[in-house]
Amino acid sequence: MSNLYQYLKENFKENEPIILTELQIEGMTGNNIRQQLKKLTDAGTVKRFDTGIYYLPRKSVFKSGSMPSVEKVLEYKYLRDKDQLCGYMSGLLFFNQMGLTTQVPMQYEIVSNKATSDYRETTLAKSRIIIRSPKIPVTKDNYTALQFLDMLKDVDIYSEISGKELQERLFKYMRAVNLKISDLEPYFIYYPDKLYRNLIETKVIYNDILT
Repeated sequence: MSNLYQYLKENFKENEPIILTELQIEGMTGNNIRQQLKKLTDAGTVKRFDTGIYYLPRKSVFKSGSMPSVEKVLEYKYLRDKDQLCGYMSGLLFFNQMGLTTQVPMQYEIVSNKATSDYRETTLAKSRIIIRSPKIPVTKDNYTALQFLDMLKDVDIYSEISGKELQERLFKYMRAVNLKISDLEPYFIYYPDKLYRNLIETKVIYNDILT
């Protein structure tokens, strides 16, 4: 059993994404880690999900075995940095998760501190990924506010519901994540004027008064 395999078994669960660039093991160089990973993948002990992403396979009744989901890999690669939250899902996927559209997105949109440019497109396991840099650094304290405001900025474009139904859906979400107007206000300056129009038209701006 290689030193690397022993380390992976002790530090990663089955089907947990292993990001090569984040592997730092005392006494092992990056080149040594890559060489051992190749041997482990050739032997089938470790599986390759995509370039630079691996996992310890979970036993499965299916011949092809099981593997982590794209969403899980995105979480490990872009939405967190060690134990710190550093990004969030955006775009149509978030609209779908909120029940504002029935459209199933053909791509994943992510806002992440790990973004190397304002806008970048890439692929992950044949899925199209759009990565955007945040307006301000994402933290565990502000990500719900930024994610909600990103959605609200485009709610007039992507939401399939409107009026009272939309207002109730937005208010319900804000209650669920304990989000108040006072939590949103510090970030208004980072958004275009249309955000203000949508805040008024959806009555979100009056949430603390109406609820």
